Amino acid sequence: MADDESAGFRLPRGATGFHWPKDGPLPETTDVRAFRGALYAAARAAGGKVGELETRAYPRTFHTASVVDGAGERVVLCHAHHPWIAFAHVRRDWYDDEFAAPPPWADVFAHAGFAVLTDVQLTAPLSTVDTSVLTRGEWRDIRFYGITALGGVIFNAWD
Repeated sequence: MADDESAGFRLPRGATGFHWPKDGPLPETTDVRAFRGALYAAARAAGGKVGELETRAYPRTFHTASVVDGAGERVVLCHAHHPWIAFAHVRRDWYDDEFAAPPPWADVFAHAGFAVLTDVQLTAPLSTVDTSVLTRGEWRDIRFYGITALGGVIFNAWD
């Protein structure tokens, strides 16, 4: 992986999951059925099984699931408004820089139409990311919660 893997990552509208009504509605939600289908395909590719699937609950911006195989449990995160997949070592309500590298079977999600984000991308400093679409309210929350990396902006539970 290149050190500048996060360079050029552009946050689209709705990435934080936070908005004011005057900003208009967030983008359509990610299809949970498509995520579930890709999750089961990934578990088969891993020679394992699907663990618990927890759909997004406000204010969290992501669905959480796991794949359990011979290497243990891998936590899989799926953004609620954009087709992004990430991996973590433990389940949490929000993340900052606690991401795991995608396992070998992560390409199953890419084949299903999801973008698999790497730990390098997700732990990239916000200064390396195009944040031009973020609103003042989103920046206020970023500062309030002390978020410094891309992953913390995407996988959060701000209220």
